[in-house]
Amino acid sequence: MTELWDYLVPDEELKELIRLYCDDFTALDKAGHYDLITGRDKEINDAILILLQRGRKNVCFLAGAGVGKSAVVVGLTQKINSGDVPEMLKGSRVIEVNLSRMASGTSSKAEFQARFIPFIKGLVERYHNPKATRFVLFMDEIHQIMPDCPGSSFAGLSDTIKTYLTQGDLMVIGATTPDEYRTYVTADPALDRRFQKIILKQPNVSETYTIMKNIILSLQKHHRVAMSNENLMLIVRLAEEHMRRRNQPDKSIITADSAMAYHVFTHGINQEVSQESIYYMIARETGLNAKAIHDEDLIKKIAKEVAILDGKIEAPKKDDNDNQPYNSADDLEEVEMDKEFQAELADERSAQEERVRVSEDSEADKTD
Repeated sequence: MTELWDYLVPDEELKELIRLYCDDFTALDKAGHYDLITGRDKEINDAILILLQRGRKNVCFLAGAGVGKSAVVVGLTQKINSGDVPEMLKGSRVIEVNLSRMASGTSSKAEFQARFIPFIKGLVERYHNPKATRFVLFMDEIHQIMPDCPGSSFAGLSDTIKTYLTQGDLMVIGATTPDEYRTYVTADPALDRRFQKIILKQPNVSETYTIMKNIILSLQKHHRVAMSNENLMLIVRLAEEHMRRRNQPDKSIITADSAMAYHVFTHGINQEVSQESIYYMIARETGLNAKAIHDEDLIKKIAKEVAILDGKIEAPKKDDNDNQPYNSADDLEEVEMDKEFQAELADERSAQEERVRVSEDSEADKTD
């Protein structure tokens, strides 16, 4: 039995390849480098369902810049580290391969492949060994592996990895924007079929506020200043209104971080961040007049909205239009895609649901 797991890529070689060319999400999370990821349970569970399948266990997250594709992978890592996953994924390591780092210093495609192929083979060899660690491989900006992607030093890598994606010996999570996926990946139907797509919608205002309540803890620790929940919601609201070309939660995170830094720079530590510091950074990012941003009615609405979201007061009835807080559903901005691509994704979801149904029926028949 020992010879059955006599790997072509020895443990030490694989360990060195991971050290040189990968970011270990599992180790980084255990070391406390990440904030707790919230609000993405459905997407994480969808990814787990795909990774558990026998074949085509490859996920591709599609979302605009700043929506949080990498954050969902961190959320998956946190579930694995906590043991809150099915047995097959327990103890798995989530690693991100940095292809730019791997390509650095190479002068030819063959030289790059000499690094990449042993790395992939090493992961694949260990998949079926029950005593070996399973790896979930994350590839951000995955469209860059396509042959026609301009400016990519590893364009064409898709032809190399395609075989491994088919065999079911490799668990891969890719991430890119819907436009880049449509432009580059769907140009190769064979590779496109190997991925099951998960669309990440931009979080609405209340969802962003919930996300920010977790992230603000580490920002407060870093800056050594406090941020009230009302000012946190103020940031979310102002970023939503005035930074239209950016996505949540990224624009709120950046604004909160910069406003806290500005407050420390001008007023020092061990105090609460002022609205003026928030207005200053919003004005700096948008070109607005900082003094013109303040809206007393908005402040009052935010106070009530935060009280409702934090469970301090009950939400008004739906037919009560007086002082009605913002309707979070109205703030939801879906990723923009053309109708043809939306239809493809709908077919993908239907096929996935059918596979799950067939699998459940099959298990039920065995039980009977």
